[in-house]
Amino acid sequence: MTGKLHLLLVLLGLCRIYGQSLEDIPSSPVLKKPAEPLSLSCLDGQTMESIPSSPLQKKPGETLNISCRGTGYTFTSYGMNWIRQPTGKPLEWMGWINTNTGAVGYAKSLEGLIELTKDSSVSMTHQKLSGLKAEDSAVYYCARWTQ
Repeated sequence: MTGKLHLLLVLLGLCRIYGQSLEDIPSSPVLKKPAEPLSLSCLDGQTMESIPSSPLQKKPGETLNISCRGTGYTFTSYGMNWIRQPTGKPLEWMGWINTNTGAVGYAKSLEGLIELTKDSSVSMTHQKLSGLKAEDSAVYYCARWTQ
């Protein structure tokens, strides 16, 4: 495998995810098929901090580790979603973590490759994406539920 992947983590404030919904079935979130393309609507107020805070370059086969810290709100009161957008393509929902219980739900296409964890003591969620491929080059977003 040769070449480099270009990965960029972009953080959003309060964002509501439109076009997708998660249903909490005894600690097992389920992604429902969207009725419309996924979009994000962000509000002012609470903030998110990316770690690392600059673009990354990775080689195919490597592992991506990125984190997101939420501040200005009660971290454990809102689930956190991870979303990405490859250049010229629509937003793709990757996964969700309950920041209180640690329950997770992943996009079927990423099961076995993605792992979401949280550290409530420092208001952070972490994403680990293994076995990177060229199609993983994207802008990565974390977005908390607004309610």
